[in-house]
Amino acid sequence: MIRAGIGYDVHSFSKDRRLIIGGVKIPFDKGLSGHSDADVLLHAICDALLGAAGEGDIGRHFPNTDPAYKDISSLELLKRCVKTIDEKGYSIVNIDSVIIAEAPKFAPHVDKMIDKISDAAKISKGAINIKATTNEKMGFIGKGEGIAAYSICILEKTGK
Repeated sequence: MIRAGIGYDVHSFSKDRRLIIGGVKIPFDKGLSGHSDADVLLHAICDALLGAAGEGDIGRHFPNTDPAYKDISSLELLKRCVKTIDEKGYSIVNIDSVIIAEAPKFAPHVDKMIDKISDAAKISKGAINIKATTNEKMGFIGKGEGIAAYSICILEKTGK
């Protein structure tokens, strides 16, 4: 059995945070507001994985009202999501994602993001694709007020 999932996340910028996307610290003068490390890419990936497995969303598993998740690394959240889908008998076939932001530039960091996601999700680097684009100066992202990410994934039943 094959299942697909889609995820989306968005966070506004904050001057008092560091910017972490795909588990990688990105040099920039602002970070993202959020309860955890506010990694929009990993949050979108987690939602895609959980959705494909029929397990709801990241907020259900890791509520922002729980102090246990305050400033937690989203790589840890990804590991927990992978454990959840593994326990349901699924394995990840592939993950495809896009980051939407006017700045900074993400292309120089994509390979390192893929390394981190590959390690956390226990899948090959070739099963992960990350793209980045702008919002063409439209909306709150286009005005430089935040960053969004979309992700889709395919899961395959492993027989568990």
